[in-house]
Amino acid sequence: MTDIKTDVLIVGTGPAGSSTAALLSSYGIDNVLINNYSWLAGTPRAHITNQRTMEVLRDLGKEVEAEAYLHATEQDLMGENIFCTSLAGEELGRMKSWGKHPNSRAEHLLSSPSFMNDLPQTFMEPLLYKTACSRGTQSRMSTQYLSHIEDEDGVLSTCLDKLSNKEIKIRSKYLVGADGGNSKVAENIDLPFEGKMGVGGSMNILFKADLSKYVAHRPSVLYWVLQPGADIGGIGMGLVRMIRPWNEWLIVWGYDINQPAPKVDKDFATKVARDLVGDPELEIDLLSVSTWTVNNMYAKKMSKGRVFCAGDATHRHPPSNGLGSNTSIQDGFNLAWKLAYVIKDKAGAELLDTYSIERSPIAKQIVTRANQSIAEFGPIFEALGLTDTQDPVKMKKNMDERKQNSPKAEKQRQALREAIAFKKYEFDAHGVEMNHRYKSNSVLTEGDKEPEFKKDKELFYQPTTYPGARIPHAWVYDKTGVKHSLLDLCGKGNFSIFTGIGGEEWLKAAKNTETQLGIKIQCNIIGPDQDFEDHAGEWSSIREISDSGLILVRPDQHICWRSKDMISNSSEKLMDVMKKILHKR
Repeated sequence: MTDIKTDVLIVGTGPAGSSTAALLSSYGIDNVLINNYSWLAGTPRAHITNQRTMEVLRDLGKEVEAEAYLHATEQDLMGENIFCTSLAGEELGRMKSWGKHPNSRAEHLLSSPSFMNDLPQTFMEPLLYKTACSRGTQSRMSTQYLSHIEDEDGVLSTCLDKLSNKEIKIRSKYLVGADGGNSKVAENIDLPFEGKMGVGGSMNILFKADLSKYVAHRPSVLYWVLQPGADIGGIGMGLVRMIRPWNEWLIVWGYDINQPAPKVDKDFATKVARDLVGDPELEIDLLSVSTWTVNNMYAKKMSKGRVFCAGDATHRHPPSNGLGSNTSIQDGFNLAWKLAYVIKDKAGAELLDTYSIERSPIAKQIVTRANQSIAEFGPIFEALGLTDTQDPVKMKKNMDERKQNSPKAEKQRQALREAIAFKKYEFDAHGVEMNHRYKSNSVLTEGDKEPEFKKDKELFYQPTTYPGARIPHAWVYDKTGVKHSLLDLCGKGNFSIFTGIGGEEWLKAAKNTETQLGIKIQCNIIGPDQDFEDHAGEWSSIREISDSGLILVRPDQHICWRSKDMISNSSEKLMDVMKKILHKR
């Protein structure tokens, strides 16, 4: 017996699940979203929100993007990562992070119409959830996914209504498991994973205290505290993370993963906070404590049959680089339009195979990068002499030696500066966030040579219209003089084309394709006296095609085909390309 029927059942209301639901509802797809708990995220967990994620929110609607900024800590207050002996103590060094450096800020401004910010999960998750439910998502809290059976027509999931303690059956065409790092859905479909869970132990101490006198003059999201001889954590490095400036904080403190997780009571939490802040009289309003493990595991495949997994269910990693919720939301952006097109019979089912093909390499990349970033603290410890001994007295002496007037101390100071600067691979890795290039049979390159990265691809974003890349941002202007990002002229569940003067035949080809395939293609022609003009030359400088060429963009704003010039059989060619991309026979 079936209790509920829907097109898509989504398990988990976190960033992956709620974004997928919001996008599906925006595309007119019925979906049910369930949550094992009674409400949304109770702790701030994920927080760094990069430009690509903000572009997804922008695609959901500029009002959604605007509300995110309303609740976020803006980019300038994310500031400079501070390394110190305590917030009240000696500062060891700092680095400009998250686009704070003028060179990095310029790259950010050139790369996107959206802005990086710090938006704790306690704000992001309700925003996505509200967007989903207000657009048609049916949601059930206190509903636990137990198991499912797949057949030719769909998926029958068994769930537990925890309020009535009764099992219910939900029938859906597809199932999305966005149920976190201990995903039951991923377990039930036996997804293949690589790596290891539980490679380290950490505790979170969430509290309120006015620390403005220690930090307001040097705003930052992250304050790294090194205290040789600290009770826990070996070298004794703790993190004081800003949640809301400057009175809500989260301390991250390590524990030995080979031992039972420690009991963190108010006295323990207060002592840790006082030590890291450097104020023995500090009174805190303790909000919550929790323990968690550092993981290093990713799914080599993210789907099986009619079941798809997303978010932390498929990429399980430490919070380094701030990639968790960002990658989760972008998983949803890739998957949702494909589900919508298949459910509406506008694409063949094979299109859904490209989700795993395109996103599983991203899962591997960000898990590898996040764990590598932890290891890259090593040079800082080495420069301070913290790896030479286990004696905390000697550690402190080694740290202080950098203050001396000697060639050795000068080398030590230089080594410390270089080690801190190298942390830009964690705290200012713009390329990691923006350079994703999909490779699948829904991206047609047709022998087109992929451009090489001219600069470090982890640090620097390189705009390109090579198929698989996200369409570059550039400002163009309508006939009233109002500027529009190219990203605003595509997406929103539709395919789009971009061409210029001499490319008018592409518009006819697009109309023919719309009629034949029953899909909508947004047509954009850019040039003098056209709907949009490239007054500043931003588009022509990065488009990599002639005026008469064509760029075809998918609903997730990734380019899926391009023609550098007009071709004689444009209508037949575009039709053939679209059929291949959509796997329509």
